[in-house]
Amino acid sequence: MGTPEFAVPSLKALIDSEEDVAALVSQPDRPRGRGRKLASTPTKLVAQDYNIPVLQPDKIRDDIFLEEIGDLEPSLIVVAAYGKILPEGLLELPRYGCINVHASLLPCYRGAAPINWAVVRGEKVTGVTTMRMDEGMDTGDMLLKKEMPIEEQDTGETLTRRLSVIGAELLIETIKLLKEGALVPEKQDESKASYAPMLKKEDGLIDWEKSSLDIRNLIRGMLPWPGAFTRLGDKILKIYSAKSALSEGRPGEVLSSEKGVLEVACGGGSLIISELQIESGKRLEAKPFLSGRKIDPGTVLG
Repeated sequence: MGTPEFAVPSLKALIDSEEDVAALVSQPDRPRGRGRKLASTPTKLVAQDYNIPVLQPDKIRDDIFLEEIGDLEPSLIVVAAYGKILPEGLLELPRYGCINVHASLLPCYRGAAPINWAVVRGEKVTGVTTMRMDEGMDTGDMLLKKEMPIEEQDTGETLTRRLSVIGAELLIETIKLLKEGALVPEKQDESKASYAPMLKKEDGLIDWEKSSLDIRNLIRGMLPWPGAFTRLGDKILKIYSAKSALSEGRPGEVLSSEKGVLEVACGGGSLIISELQIESGKRLEAKPFLSGRKIDPGTVLG
């Protein structure tokens, strides 16, 4: 059970293993892109390449869907970024239960967007945890963990790709130990729990009162969606990459726009913006952007 790119390596690892993948469960296809055409989910595309049946229920508690899963008589259900909490009937169906591949070092960053929020909050280390699923939000017993450093240039997008590979490796190791009866489940320490809620578009809004470091972390963490953004006049301005600097000024004030350098003051320090996109425009590096659009120093963003 999985939907986005993060789940693809885990699905491929299961296919390449000696296990029999009876079916893929993915969320329904959604409209994407400017044309809003219906697009298959990343995991569905892989499953179709291997002639694996695909189930895409609108509701996880739908009786017809639950009957279809029951007919498969699964020994194990693996979940990787499926996006919905499984009901009790589904959790209790497989002989070996349900295992989740979660992109954080539990109990930290339970929830839908652990990778993005770890970057936004300036964490230096993250990882993957496999866990036995229960009816809570990532509250089940932990099985295996693997750490990974968050690099200075990592974004939510690059970190997702790296963690997805580790997740697939950890999943196969978890299944091997499960079959050998060698897994030792570990209860989560509730006192150390933190949460990573589902991203909303407004999460990307830049608060220029914050430090340049905090804003740069937001820019990195909000990729690929919703993206960090501010306002330039009456238009939305998306910012894709920037580096911290030490200049001071009114938060949101453009300090420099000369020679292809766009520097903006923050609540502490400043940001030199290197890649951006004006509403209805193309994503550009700062130099070509500024050659086509004049932004006077003293202009205040936000």
